[in-house]
Amino acid sequence: MDRINRQLMANGYKLTTQREIILQVLLENELDHLSAEGVFMLVKQKYSEIGLATVYRTLELLAELHVVEKMNFGDGVARYDLRGEDHEHMHHHLICDECGSLTEIKEDWLLEIEQRIEREFGFKVTDHRLDFTGTYQSCSKGECKRSRKAVS
Repeated sequence: MDRINRQLMANGYKLTTQREIILQVLLENELDHLSAEGVFMLVKQKYSEIGLATVYRTLELLAELHVVEKMNFGDGVARYDLRGEDHEHMHHHLICDECGSLTEIKEDWLLEIEQRIEREFGFKVTDHRLDFTGTYQSCSKGECKRSRKAVS
């Protein structure tokens, strides 16, 4: 939270009560890749006065400041994922086409490719994100316990 507060202050923003509660919800639900509506529903439980527009504005600000990553996993819903301070780049995802299950890959497998891009094209990569879509073996065999409809 201190790192995020410093990022906000460095860009002329304050860590308001609303922003702090939204960040707490994101931290507490880090593996869930929440939509703005999902964040709103959880924030509303802690801070009933907050409005959906405030949540949207805050998430957009946090995305602009690279505190969160705004992403779409092919279901048409914008989701928000906290960027870890322990990694230079955003982590990657495996996304199941059958059930919508998501697995995070924290290791940065693209460093060698970035170095090659810089050498061959004179292009310095500042960030990247990679999503793999496909089907887990358990889903393709009909053994999947999740239904795509159940994914929020």
